[in-house]
Amino acid sequence: MSVHAKGMIFAAGLGTRLRPFTLEHPKALVDVCGRPALARVIDRFVAIGINDITVNVHHFASQVVDYLQTHTPEGVTIHISDESDRLLDTGGGLVYAMRFLDGDAPVLVHNADIISDIDLQDMLECHYRTGASITMAVQARPSARHLLFNGQTLRLRGWTHTDDTGHILESRPQGYVPSSDDMPMSFEGIHVIQPSVLADLAEYGRKTTRDGVFSITPAYVSMCRQRDIRGYVVQAKAHWYDVGRPETLQTARDYIAALSNSQHDIAGTQI
Repeated sequence: MSVHAKGMIFAAGLGTRLRPFTLEHPKALVDVCGRPALARVIDRFVAIGINDITVNVHHFASQVVDYLQTHTPEGVTIHISDESDRLLDTGGGLVYAMRFLDGDAPVLVHNADIISDIDLQDMLECHYRTGASITMAVQARPSARHLLFNGQTLRLRGWTHTDDTGHILESRPQGYVPSSDDMPMSFEGIHVIQPSVLADLAEYGRKTTRDGVFSITPAYVSMCRQRDIRGYVVQAKAHWYDVGRPETLQTARDYIAALSNSQHDIAGTQI
């Protein structure tokens, strides 16, 4: 099955954990074995036929724009959602980019600082099969904050924050009581949305903020009773790296170097 989709890459972050590099450069252009992290995400989009891509920018925005002007693959259209005046966070960033994302095609949303070999094509096909409004790549890993999914349908139910002993400090939506059949999962920074969700996000932003700055996670939790939001469980064998942190950036570099040495294709269907 081939699912037509658009792409959105979050590349606006400040990248404070990557200082001193990000004192003079945007996080999205950090080098990962000879290619910027942003380029590796674009490569993966292109490999599954996504050629309409929106990239939001803020921190050293001109460096990202200059890079894309000279390195955009042939046949690919890149839209710049310019947040230079104000960093809008993930939810606000999606709303601000609505003019580029509207239409009938689902949108594959990906953080620029995530390098993985998660099967994006399969994720899109899963999104299509379930008819979900939102499909989030998730994995079971230790965290004080977890999204809670129905163990059978993988539909999002809520969110919980626990202390070191597992005691629940907070849960959402308001009034939600975690159940024994909840499946706690961590979000991997990759998800698919239907364009119709953007209007809901805009309304959430109007109701909860004065400046339109908000994160997608609490927004999705707030609408999970009305919207069909599903988890796409990433296989345990999948490789996933947050290259916005020095320790995991080096791990990602080591892994890709090992792939390169074994003559794997690391630009397209791999990482």
